[in-house]
Amino acid sequence: MRILTLAGFVLSALFTQTAFPAGGTSSQVLEAATQFLDQFVERQASNGYKITYELGNLDSRLTLANCIAGPTVAFSGDPWRSTHPRLEISCEGERPWRIFLSSALKITGEAFVAARPLGRGDRLREEMISRSEVVINSIRRGAIKKLEDLIGMEISRPINAGTVFTPDLVSAPDAVSRGDHVIIIARSGNFSVQSRGKALGNGRIGEQVRIENLSSSRTLRARIIGPGRVEVVM
Repeated sequence: MRILTLAGFVLSALFTQTAFPAGGTSSQVLEAATQFLDQFVERQASNGYKITYELGNLDSRLTLANCIAGPTVAFSGDPWRSTHPRLEISCEGERPWRIFLSSALKITGEAFVAARPLGRGDRLREEMISRSEVVINSIRRGAIKKLEDLIGMEISRPINAGTVFTPDLVSAPDAVSRGDHVIIIARSGNFSVQSRGKALGNGRIGEQVRIENLSSSRTLRARIIGPGRVEVVM
């Protein structure tokens, strides 16, 4: 088992293919896979994660065509969403080959969790959120990494204290509620006019809601573009 420090995760580097010295025996394949994982860890610089990994076994009798340019190694899946990502090891050339190698990978670090039990519809405040050390890549839906992505959001269903916040557990609150007075922006090309209206329903940004124009008493449907603001395209 290898224990290393992981930091500064760069998403674009997740599936980068890396070539290693030539060879085709099982020991050389394992060496290339080890170098790939070591480099994956070293590229991460400063976020304070701890990672442990262990490579699966290859048949010691495995013989592959000599890879003149060196085998290429890449993750075949997202290692931040699985504790057992596979490595794809391949070689191009006159006698190309490709094999998959299993691995056990554990990335441990801090994540935002519920500081106490929370109910559906609770609006998140900073005192409701704490940090706890968890195995990051065991959270299949992905942990929310930024506090600002949580503050003000609503809980989608009841959760217990210590539950890791993931995107499916929170949703944006209604930007407009029934009875709210809103600004109606009627837009046609580069020209727009504003009027006042009253919301006849609830909705989030991007959703449609029925609005009563307070000047004309007409009812219309408008798209919510911000808290207390709706838009009608003419």
